[in-house]
Amino acid sequence: MITYRHHVVSLVAVFLALAVGVVLGGGPLSELGRDDAQPAPARAVTQQARLAAGYGDTFAGAAAEQLYDGRLADRPVALLAMPGADDSTVAGLTEQVELAGGSVTGRYDVQPALLVASEKALVDTLGSQLAADLGAGVVDADAATYARMGQLLGVALATTGEEASAPTEETRTVRQSLAAAELVVSPEGETPRAPAVLVVLGDSEPTAATLAVLDGLLSGATETSRGVVVAGTTAAGRAGGLLAALRREPVADVVTTVDGAESTLGQVTTVLGVLRRLAGEGGEFGATGADGAVPLG
Repeated sequence: MITYRHHVVSLVAVFLALAVGVVLGGGPLSELGRDDAQPAPARAVTQQARLAAGYGDTFAGAAAEQLYDGRLADRPVALLAMPGADDSTVAGLTEQVELAGGSVTGRYDVQPALLVASEKALVDTLGSQLAADLGAGVVDADAATYARMGQLLGVALATTGEEASAPTEETRTVRQSLAAAELVVSPEGETPRAPAVLVVLGDSEPTAATLAVLDGLLSGATETSRGVVVAGTTAAGRAGGLLAALRREPVADVVTTVDGAESTLGQVTTVLGVLRRLAGEGGEFGATGADGAVPLG
C-alpha cells in the first residue's frame, strides 16, 4: 500500500531530479555549441527551469515535517563538522533535525591536524594512550591509528543505544584530551551522547591520504555509535569530489551518504538518511546517490 509519506518522498525525488537537470542544463555544459548571445526564448526556458528548481527546495521544506512524522523524538544527533564545513549548511541541517522532533546535542569541530598525514604520530600516540587509560573493552587498542581514533570519537560523541545517554567519565576524558591536542573542539558543558552522528564534510581535497584518514575515522566511529551519516555538497558528490571518492572506500558499506547538503532539499534528504540509518539501513542518496535521490520508507 502506498502511504502518504511514500507519495511525498517520491515527489521530493522528482524535484531533486529536476534540480539536477537544471544544474547541468544551466552550468558549463549548457554553453557547448551555443552562440554568445542567447535567444530570448532560450533565456525564458532557463528562467522557468530555475524557478522550478527553487520550487523543489520550497516543496521539500514544506513537506519535511510530515515526512519526518516526529520520528527523531528522543533520538538526538551529534554533529561532527569537518574542516571547511559551511556554517549555513550546518545551521540548515540543525533546523531540519529539530523539525523531525530531535535535537543536536552539540557541534564538534574537527581541526585540520586530525586529517593531515604529518600529524599521524600525534594521533597514534594519543589514541594509544587513551585506549590504555580507558581500559579494556572501551575501544580496540590494537586497531589501526585512525580506526582507533574514530572509535574514540564515538566514545566522545555517541552511544550505541537508541536514546540519548549522559556523558561518562570516559566521554569526558576523550573530549578533554582531543581538545588539548587541538584535534577536535567540543561544545561547552555536559552535552549528552547521541545515537546518531551526522558528519558534514568540508572542502578537503580527495587525496589518497585524506581518504585513508576519513575511511578510518568514520568506520571506527560506526563501532561506538548507533549510526553515522555523511553529508556533502552537490559538487562533492560529483566525479572528482570528496564525497564521490569516499563512496568508493570500504567505509561506504557501513555509513549512509547524502550529497546536496547545501540545499533545503538535500538537508531534508540527509535527515531522512539519519532516520534510515537508525533503522539499520544504509545507502547513497542525493543527486548522484547510487541508491536514489531520497530514502524511501
